[in-house]
Amino acid sequence: MTITIVGHGYVGLVTACVFADFGNQVNVIGHTQEKINRLNSGDPIIYEPGLKELLQKNLSAKRINFTLDFEKPISESDIVFITVGTPPKINGEADLSAVITVAHEIAKSLKKGFTVVSCKSTVPLGTNKKIEEIINKNKSAGTEFAVASCPEFLREGTALKDTLLPDRIIIGSESDKAKEVLINLHKPIGGKRVITNLASAELIKYASNSILATKISFANLISFYCEKTGGDVETVLDGVGLDHRTGRNFLFPGLGYGGSCFPKDVKALLAIGNNLGVDTSLLKAVEEINKQAKENMIEKIIKFSPGKNIAVWGLSFKPDTDDIREAPALYIINLLIKKGFGIKAFDPVAMENVKKSFKGNINFVNDQYEAVKDSDALFIATEWNEFKQIDLNKVKSLLKSPVIFDGRNIYEPITMKELGFKYYSVGRI
Repeated sequence: MTITIVGHGYVGLVTACVFADFGNQVNVIGHTQEKINRLNSGDPIIYEPGLKELLQKNLSAKRINFTLDFEKPISESDIVFITVGTPPKINGEADLSAVITVAHEIAKSLKKGFTVVSCKSTVPLGTNKKIEEIINKNKSAGTEFAVASCPEFLREGTALKDTLLPDRIIIGSESDKAKEVLINLHKPIGGKRVITNLASAELIKYASNSILATKISFANLISFYCEKTGGDVETVLDGVGLDHRTGRNFLFPGLGYGGSCFPKDVKALLAIGNNLGVDTSLLKAVEEINKQAKENMIEKIIKFSPGKNIAVWGLSFKPDTDDIREAPALYIINLLIKKGFGIKAFDPVAMENVKKSFKGNINFVNDQYEAVKDSDALFIATEWNEFKQIDLNKVKSLLKSPVIFDGRNIYEPITMKELGFKYYSVGRI
């Protein structure tokens, strides 16, 4: 098939590379010449394990191309995917301006014949109907199209695996023909198929991210109980997770959720609920607990740090990505700086992004040992693998005081005590 993807962020670029690798001809439309040039030269712009190699392979095979032009790629395509961003507005609602702009461009460029216009962007209920209305109003006579919703569920850091081996493929449309086209496109990919209507597909995405955010906030709520009572949150959640009805996945106590999806999607579902007159108190509590998780760590650092020079390991919102959007580390660092703390930080891939966008003063260093050298304490904010089996005796010798604040529970409290550390983790005494 010939496919056009509008947008080259995590969703658009990964989707493009995977479908090109299956033998499809894929065009990707961006909005700045500088990024288009970088992508066409084999630079994926974002960090994602395995993505650079897959991009370069399909560029060499001439199965993927990046352009600013809408008309030619869309006029030749069987399927057009919309993968542009939908960031939150101040009131929490999703900003659909990019989606609306793209819908107008698609309408002007559609060919005669049948084209599926499928939205992968996370959008509120009714958005795909708006896309359909815009295209109907602005398309040329004789063109035939159908709108579909095909939400993505990839996780940054494992995006290629999640695209190739998903739990499910959601295809929502009012058109049987569009459903058939998308079913055929996804034949090389595993996962259960859920074939439904537009409204259900739109809601599945929000509901999925919101329940995962709820599990994280629930885990942090239990950690609050453990710190008050002497319980061990990891043991408690292991016990809970052995029940097959709940499982341990995403029952992760720590610094709360971050990234580009969970924060904005919880806010958007809150806004949708408010507009529909639905009681959203559960989602409000999820947001509040997520904030408390970060505040609790700040309180520990302020109360128990022997000095105000803090080493920080990890800046991205999760490991194996350079994405710093809504990263708990940056929220905590910002407030510590306001309290007069000095920060010396290391992250394997995210430091350049922080340098570009973070307003506070951070001293960036080349490795984790340089970060802890002569620092009063260490704060672990992201659970990168290289931190998990580090030489802790060396860390202890480089710190001014053997104090570690672990926001991700990557070490065992008994081991840390035996090594002579004062060790403050989450939900464990």
